[in-house]
Amino acid sequence: MAEQEKLRIDKYLWSIRLFKTRSMATEACKAGKVKLNGQNIKASAIVKPGDVYQVSKGIEKKIIEVVELLHTRVESKIAVTKYKDLTPEEETHAFKSAFHGSVLTRDRGTGRPTKRDRREIDDLTENRFEED
Repeated sequence: MAEQEKLRIDKYLWSIRLFKTRSMATEACKAGKVKLNGQNIKASAIVKPGDVYQVSKGIEKKIIEVVELLHTRVESKIAVTKYKDLTPEEETHAFKSAFHGSVLTRDRGTGRPTKRDRREIDDLTENRFEED
C-alpha cells in the first residue's frame, strides 16, 4: 500500500490533464517549466497533498495545489477535483485575451506576400506577444 501512495510529478500532471501526454509532462520538468517553491524539480519528484506547483505551458502559467493524488488518467470532471487552481484572475484573463486579438488578413487577389511584407507581418506578430 505504501508503494501505491508514491506518485511522480510527471504522472500526476498527466493524470490531472495539464499535459496531453506523460512524455510532454516529463519534458516540461526537464526544461524547468515545473517548479516547487521556486525550485526546478525533476520528473521523478514525489507528489504530496498540499504541495504548490508553478507550471508554465507556452504563454500560460498556472499555480496548482495538490488536493488528492490521482494515479490514472480520468475524465476532466473528476480530474479538476484533485487539485486547486491558485492562478490569479489577472493572469487567467490575460491568457484568454491573447486569443481574442485582431486577425491579420490580406486583401484578396494581392498574391503572395513579398519578402518585405513578410518581415512586416513577422514584426507585428512578435510585438503582439512581447507585451508580457
